Formats: sequence, C-alpha cells, structure tokens
Amino acid sequence: MITRRMFLASSTTFAVSACSSKFKTYTGPEVTRVQVFKGQRAMQLLHHNTQLAAYKFELGFAPEGHKAFYGDGRTPEGAYRINRQNPNSRYHLSLGISYPNADDIAYARSHGREPGGDIFIHGTPRLFAGQTDWTYGCIAVSDDEMEDIYAMVNVGTPIFIYA
Repeated sequence: MITRRMFLASSTTFAVSACSSKFKTYTGPEVTRVQVFKGQRAMQLLHHNTQLAAYKFELGFAPEGHKAFYGDGRTPEGAYRINRQNPNSRYHLSLGISYPNADDIAYARSHGREPGGDIFIHGTPRLFAGQTDWTYGCIAVSDDEMEDIYAMVNVGTPIFIYA
C-alpha cells in the first residue's frame, strides 16, 4: 500500500526531474530592451515600455564608474547589445554584452592599456552565493533567474547600462 509520505516523495522527485533542464521556454512578448541600473542593483527586461521582469544582481568588485581597463573590476556603462549566448558557461548560463565598443577600445589604448572584455550577464556559483559585488565586471543573478533571462533575451537585444 502506498502511504501519503511515499506519494509525496515520489511526486516531488518527478517534479524536480521534470524541471531539471536549465533551458526554459519563453513564449511571452519579445524583450526589446534590457535596462541595468548599477546604483540601484536593478535590471529590467522590457517589451517597448512595458516591464516584463525585474531582477536584483551583483556587480564587479569595484562597481562605481564605467569600465575602462582590463582588470579594473568595473561594469561598463552605456549602450551595448547582447551579442552571444553561452549555454556552457562556468556560471551556469550567460549572455554576452558587446563591450568593448570602438570608443572603449580607443580610450583604453590612448592610456596604453587594454579595455578588457568578456562581460556577461550570468548565474552565480554556490561559492559566491550571498557575496556582494564579486565579479570582474559582469552582472550576476541567481542561477534560477539566469534561466529565465536566458530564455527571454535574444542575441541582438539592446542593453543600456546606467550608473
């Protein structure tokens, strides 16, 4: 005879295994813009002027100011695009941000430095869970949130990052 406890345990296992993929499907309105407000630690996914989702996040270890050089720990500010998806990220899933642009490269080189790169929106490994501003300039959300963002935001979507 199956007891209530056994039924609940098997139901939970089924629910977890049914949701075990990190790749979700999104069928809602297209995300036409991502807005990131560094100072407020608020990211919005928008369909034109309608907010579809909002997330809190962590930044680089030196979050104030625009990213200028490799290793400065800052997150870029300005208008960029989501330029790639990485399903095999070390940080669960990730979406690339088109930093550096031509102006970023010119500025860094005029100072005899490199601008850096590989800036992403990505998940958070357990090692860094609960820590504040630990990335090298990326935008870090929880792995569950990253699954939603990865499903919703397409390559080519504009991203505007504000101070």
